[in-house]
Amino acid sequence: MERNLQSGERLRPIDLARGHGLSTQAVRNYEEAGILPAAARTPHGYRTYTSLHAGALRAFLALVPGHGHPAATSIMRAVNRGAEDEAYRLIDESHAQLLDDRRTLRAVEGALRDLEPTAEPGPAPAPGSGATFIGPLAGGLGLRPATLRKWERAGLLRPRRDPHTGYRVYAEADVRDARLAHQLRRGGYPLERIAPLIAQVRAAGGLEPLEGALEDWHARLSARGRAMLTGAAELDAYLRGRG
Repeated sequence: MERNLQSGERLRPIDLARGHGLSTQAVRNYEEAGILPAAARTPHGYRTYTSLHAGALRAFLALVPGHGHPAATSIMRAVNRGAEDEAYRLIDESHAQLLDDRRTLRAVEGALRDLEPTAEPGPAPAPGSGATFIGPLAGGLGLRPATLRKWERAGLLRPRRDPHTGYRVYAEADVRDARLAHQLRRGGYPLERIAPLIAQVRAAGGLEPLEGALEDWHARLSARGRAMLTGAAELDAYLRGRG
């Protein structure tokens, strides 16, 4: 537990570190990174901190869960050099990213609603019958063809090969799988987690295997939103303490 501090009380690095389970070196690193204001020094060169530094540390640690370490660092650096508008812009960017992630989740859910059970493998469909090649498919998704080939190696896609040209041919079901994989990648899911989900959907003929993943995704976004509120409160307290 962090003890109550009196205004102007002098603190050692260990006093700041103890309340948050940090090492004294971590506290010094935060100061050197600009996350904490510069500490005063004793005649012997030892750092001394105040309640202001304690507030900065609380604000930073509260910002990390919602904004991530790099963004939280940039926010605190901006505040400590007096560039509050820059800090607000960085906060706005994090909120915009969270909103975009929520939209992505809704898009994934929409893609799942459109996803139909995949039929058993059969002859390669002829171009012009709902099939497409790698270039148009990649372009439509805003990806490089190399990305689709990588997804194929990872088991996410399984296009047929044209028997005459050897070109990859993506049936309608393959296109849906590519859209689903693209949305899940945007949601932060690694390939090794996406491939089994798509395989289960194919095998089960339904979308039940993805329900747990979507619930987890919803929970993570909600946790980030709540963490942003907590971080905002601590940052506001720190700003008020700075005067």
